[in-house]
Parts: sequence; C-alpha cells; structure tokens
Amino acid sequence: MQVLFKNAMLYRDGVFLRGDVLASDGRLVFPVPGGVFPEAVVEDRSVAVFPGFADVHVHFREPGFSYKETIRTGSLAAARGGYTAVCPMPNLDPVPHDLDTLQQELSIIERDAVIRVIPYGAITRDEKGTVLADLEGMAPYVCGFSDDGHGVQDGAVMLRAMERAAAMGKPIAAHCEENDLLFGGYIHDGEYARVHGHRGICPESEWIPIARDAVLAGRSGCAYHVCHVSSAESVEIIRRAKARGVDITCETGPHYLVLNDGMLEEEGRFKMNPPIRAERDRLALLEGLKDGTVDMIATDHAPHSAEEKSRGLAGSAMGVVGLETAFPVLYTELVKPGIIELSRLVKLMSDNPRRRFGLAGEGDFCVWDLDAEYTVDPAEFLSMGRATPFEGRRVNGRCLLTVCAGREVFADASLKEGK
Repeated sequence: MQVLFKNAMLYRDGVFLRGDVLASDGRLVFPVPGGVFPEAVVEDRSVAVFPGFADVHVHFREPGFSYKETIRTGSLAAARGGYTAVCPMPNLDPVPHDLDTLQQELSIIERDAVIRVIPYGAITRDEKGTVLADLEGMAPYVCGFSDDGHGVQDGAVMLRAMERAAAMGKPIAAHCEENDLLFGGYIHDGEYARVHGHRGICPESEWIPIARDAVLAGRSGCAYHVCHVSSAESVEIIRRAKARGVDITCETGPHYLVLNDGMLEEEGRFKMNPPIRAERDRLALLEGLKDGTVDMIATDHAPHSAEEKSRGLAGSAMGVVGLETAFPVLYTELVKPGIIELSRLVKLMSDNPRRRFGLAGEGDFCVWDLDAEYTVDPAEFLSMGRATPFEGRRVNGRCLLTVCAGREVFADASLKEGK
C-alpha cells in the first residue's frame, strides 16, 4: 500500500524535518518526487514519522504460560504500539538457561513473531541464583542475560556472571531486589500503604543491590543495565557510577514517570514490581531523563489473566501491560506539557535501547497521528493482557502504520479510508 503523509514531521539523525513523506511498499520516500499517485493521502493531521521503537524489557510468556500472552499476540501488540524490536525476559517454563531450553523459545519466535524478537538468556540455571547458566552457549542468540523476576542475591555469583558476559561483549540486565528487605510487601512503603493497611516494599530493597552491582560492574568491566528503576536513591547511585566511569545504563517505565503512590486504587491494575513509588521518586526519575542518567524507557509489559489481576492490590499477580499505551501516555504527559522534547522521547524509546543492546532496525519505522485524542480502552488491545493503570485516561497519539524490515506489520483502519 502506498500512503502519502502530507506535511509530516520526519525524525532523522536526531532532528525533525518537515515535508511530504511517502510510505511505499515498506519503504520511506523523502523528499517525494513528482508524478506519485498514492492509494491514500493523509492530510490535515499532525503526522510524525519515527524510527521503530525498541523495548528491552517485555514478557511474552511463551513457552510455559501462553494463557497470559503468546509471542504472536505480544508482537502484534508491540507493532500496534510502534515497536519493531523487543526483548522478552526469561522467566518462562522452561527457563532458557542453555541452548536446548532457549531453542524452544527461538522456534516459536521464528514461527509466530511479526517483529524483531530477540530474547534474553538467564543468568543462572532456572533463575535460582546459584549455578550460572550456559552463557557462552546462548550468547550468539540473545540480546543479553537476565534473571528478571528475581534478584541475584549472591554477589559472588553476579561477579562471575559479569566477568563471563564481559568476555563475550554481552550485557547483564539486572532485576535488583534484596529479598531480605521485602517483608511480604506488594506496594510502595509509603503513605497509601500506611493509610490503607497494606504491606509495603521499601526503596532500599532496590537501591542496595544496585549499589553492590555498580561496584562489581566497575571491577569486571561488564556492560551492566539496571531494569525498571523506580526510586530516587537508585537514580543517584547510577548517576554517580556513570561519573566514575562504570559502564552502566538503566531503564524506567511509563507508570513510574507518570504516577505516584497517591494515585493508587484498590485494583490489580496498579500492582507491579517494583511498585509505583512516591512523588519524590517520580520527580527524581524525570530529572534522570533530562540529564541522561536514565537512558531508556521500557514498558516491562507483563500480561496476566483477568482472574489473576482481579484480586485487588493484596492478592493480584504483579505486572501490567504497556506496549500499546507507552508512546501515547508519554507524549501526552511529558512532551505536550514541555517536560521533555519529542526528539528526546524518540531517543529514549528507539535510539538508546538499540545502541545499548545492539538491536537491528534498518528499514523500521512507525507513523503517528499526534493530534488523535481518545480514551485508553483495554478492550481494544491486541495483547491478551488487559491490566493497565492508564485505563480510562485521555491521551493523544495514535499509531497509523508500523513497518519492520520492510514489511507492514500494523496499519490503522483509517489509512484504508485515506483519512
């Protein structure tokens, strides 16, 4: 299908160019030559063309938990959100901790994925935190190594993993959580937890392991990446580690940047790990976005069944979905109010994650109508997961088209109408 986007913004080499852009057979044409007769023309809309987004932290639940999500439904949801590369975490069944177990996931990806899906291998066997996985055997097929869902409690085990990963040039992506400091908590240890009688998770459970790992990363020379940063102290530890030359990067999620624990409701769609924290933490994360301490935004897309998310804050499973809402929420809440520039958001969602994890993206792009305004409705999601803290929120930005490796992987119905 050929679509001409009139007077669009085209992101190229970190800046925006303005003009007509033609999407033709999976390619972008700019500037548009004369004598072009497209099948559809989109005008009178604020259209922006970005490189395909990349999410280095998703859960597609297959193999092992396909009642929550599959690689096909997860990748379709990603395409609808403008993503053309995603990295699923290894908390699966079986856990991909050697080439045999990894191959089960790779086979499903090859068969069912509609975008680039590059998985993680586990750091330790069965993510138990004791015996190292076959890192060398998996290295050619993975984006890096992680025990996401579990913190590696033993510093000696983490150091050995870092040394081996460094020798292969692969990053370690760490879920930082000190088990001895959890105390059965499930939301932030703050005012909401105290007023409503909930058990809280303290920020120390996150930042103490980060401080430990930052030292080990400096010693080992490992490319070290911190998953789902949520606390102010974590941001400052990472900032200082960068200043002293440690090869460290980090991600945070849209919900940590937009919400605080004063906005919680007694519903499972507000429950994830780490939890939504206090306003001081949210502001520290925003400052980290601005000064480069926070390198990228990842959704931690973690679908569960409706029943698993129906038990309130105390009883629901940890995790929310985010691939289909990330850009609209962040554009609405961060770019439109002038907190960050649009070009900065694109770097956080595309340029930076691709560079850090070596993710291919040649020929990938997504097209957005920035003026489109609507209410987030989980019933419309392509993901099997429906739990999002942004349900019912008014947002701007609708994905019109996503192209991956020259193939159209998502097209909004309005394109066929040329509107």
